[in-house]
Amino acid sequence: MEHVNSELITVEVAYALPDEQVILSLEVPDKTSVEQAIKRSGILERYPQINLETDKVGIFGKICKLNATLSPKDRIEIYRPLIADPKESRRQKAEMEKKNKTAEAASD
Repeated sequence: MEHVNSELITVEVAYALPDEQVILSLEVPDKTSVEQAIKRSGILERYPQINLETDKVGIFGKICKLNATLSPKDRIEIYRPLIADPKESRRQKAEMEKKNKTAEAASD
């Protein structure tokens, strides 16, 4: 009988909403992919809005592909889509600050 070496590693799967954050710790076989770990974690059932075809994923803040191989103690992060364009948000903020400064100068 052949002995199969299936060493287990511990990883985490993280997902955050504006008012809630979940980090699930699980053991997976060595050489498990990001996608396999996400599916094993049960997070897709818990948060059906997660779409692995469109949502980006990363390991410790660095975007990666679903087929990336995990290392012990990796934390997989599932990112929600942006609801506002960061450039547009910065432009609007700068415009508001400019208006506020103009209004302050006018009232002096």
